[in-house]
Amino acid sequence: MADLSISDGSGHRERLRSRLLTGGPDALLDHELIEYLLALAIPRRDTKPLAKRLLSEFGGLSALLTADAEAIGRSGGLGETAVAALKIVHAAALRLLSEPIRNQPILGSWQALLDYLRADLAALTVERVRVLHLNSRNMLIRDELMAEGSIDQAVVHVREVIRRAMDFGSAAIILVHNHPSGDPTPSRADIQLTKQIAEAGRLLGIVVHDHIIIGANGHSSLRAAGLLT
Repeated sequence: MADLSISDGSGHRERLRSRLLTGGPDALLDHELIEYLLALAIPRRDTKPLAKRLLSEFGGLSALLTADAEAIGRSGGLGETAVAALKIVHAAALRLLSEPIRNQPILGSWQALLDYLRADLAALTVERVRVLHLNSRNMLIRDELMAEGSIDQAVVHVREVIRRAMDFGSAAIILVHNHPSGDPTPSRADIQLTKQIAEAGRLLGIVVHDHIIIGANGHSSLRAAGLLT
């Protein structure tokens, strides 16, 4: 009976593989994608129930793939190989999405930038602050994590942002952070900090192009909202 069970599982995985290869990425449901991915790392385990449970506990495909590796391991009782299989998909997706913004001026690739930031930040459960450093041609020279905080707060200091911009010789910067609540509406503190950094940068010839806030429900641009001039 054990051999029959393994054979049945193998046949099911072969059908998933066939659908993926012939039908493309939309041929498999979210839980089937995770099921097949985990099956590659855990070949002798029925990964369908595990895939469904992980997606349910984390709240969906994006949230699962962007989750902290330790959290995935704890939740699913997974070993490093299985966790790495999930995280490599996230890493590959970010590499794919970041390619346009690394190879051409960011201001001309705005939608590509938003797609990349949403994939990286929208599902996070803690607040993370990043600064994108640009040269005089608005090409990305550094994407730096400046702070990571609690569920709703990460501390950033104006002097540290400006000092790092000077270290990199940045001609301009774009501030980015996420709201774990899902609502990307800027807070008073967001607006005040942005204005302080913009003023400090102006004195040193460093332009603040924008402050983008990412949430599960969308994004906000302080410049588009008229809050950064």
